Amino acid sequence: MTATGPRNAPDGAEAVDAVDAVDVVTLGESMVTFLPSRPGRLADVPSFDRAIGGAESNVACTLAAAGHSARWVSRVGADGFGDHLVEAIGAYGVDVTAVRRDPARPTGIYFRTAGDRATDAHEVAYYRTGSAASAMTVENTDLNAVRAGRVLHLSGITAALSEGCRGLLRELTAPGSGRPLVSFDVNYRAGLWADADGSGVLLELARGADVVFVGEDEAQEAWGVTGGPEAVRAALPEPGVLVVKQGGAGATAFVSAAGGRGLVAPTRRSRTCHRPAPLGSPGGHAVPPAGSRAAGAAPDPKRGGTPQARAGDTAPASAPTPGTFVPALTVDVVATIGAGDAFAAGFLSAALRGLPAATCLRHGHLTAAAALTAPGDLAPPPARAHADRLAALDDDAWGRLRLGPGWTHADDHAVQRAVDRADEEVRTP
Repeated sequence: MTATGPRNAPDGAEAVDAVDAVDVVTLGESMVTFLPSRPGRLADVPSFDRAIGGAESNVACTLAAAGHSARWVSRVGADGFGDHLVEAIGAYGVDVTAVRRDPARPTGIYFRTAGDRATDAHEVAYYRTGSAASAMTVENTDLNAVRAGRVLHLSGITAALSEGCRGLLRELTAPGSGRPLVSFDVNYRAGLWADADGSGVLLELARGADVVFVGEDEAQEAWGVTGGPEAVRAALPEPGVLVVKQGGAGATAFVSAAGGRGLVAPTRRSRTCHRPAPLGSPGGHAVPPAGSRAAGAAPDPKRGGTPQARAGDTAPASAPTPGTFVPALTVDVVATIGAGDAFAAGFLSAALRGLPAATCLRHGHLTAAAALTAPGDLAPPPARAHADRLAALDDDAWGRLRLGPGWTHADDHAVQRAVDRADEEVRTP
């Protein structure tokens, strides 16, 4: 994964003439993360361990570890923390040659406590205002490098950083010749949108993407959409692939006939599918076409996403068919941070291999389980053969599987024992 031309050129430098194509390009801010040495308030923790964290770089690192070619595009400061990010992400096998250095702005950092983000005791202290990444714009970003991938993965977090970042994401999601397939993780963080219309911006970007990941809770908080995955699909019919994450219950994928420009095989059966088809087979069931709308409803960004009837919208000839649902795994959670990024990476990894929607969902759950059973924001995914074997389990075995810390290194015998016995957990032997 090499490129010709200057890489860390100053703003305004001429873009490279040729860039090697990769499977996936991600663009967004990564920060140096400081993890506490023990539980407690930030005021009481005496020391921290250094790590890296960032939604888009997490996806790039996980995909590279899974055997795909990946590039991360961003800006970091001309400081030691910037050096560490570029070196650490590059060590995963990610192409970092399109990362630019900003001599006037620092690399973002943050500190967090050891508690789960869902608890009131959890604290996070961000130091990212005015960071190098927040200064990304259309003009100072190497768009050739960004667009030289089969898939371009973006996140709503980047859009929240600055007006310049929002303009960049609008440019990258706009229709046009030569645009790669765009994957977009909504990643709604209300605290990042104090001075902007986050709901409207995220809806606009999601409608322009080919593959969208969004949580049920995010859809409700950002757009006021309730009623389950089908309601989210009715409110967001444009993406060829829409993945609605349902927390510990599982996830549902809606795939149009185009399948996100061919990335995911369209589903063909007429009922909700809980079992992934054999690897390499079409699998799944019918879903509504991308342009259909339930009773003409579409979210209105000016009114917090509440579905509103719009002129020219018509109801589909028949009721939309439910999407493909795959239940989540039983996991002994160590830390929840990074699980959403891991899920997206696992889903995209399977999709890049041409696997059907249900199998992509299972790979998403498995990769998320690797993150859930490890500390920090980033965890190596299971080996491809290991994940393929687990993804091919029948419904009953999948439902009885329990994964604990170290499961990604377990041998086949440990996995089979866990499948045979519902009360046994997969761990490192």
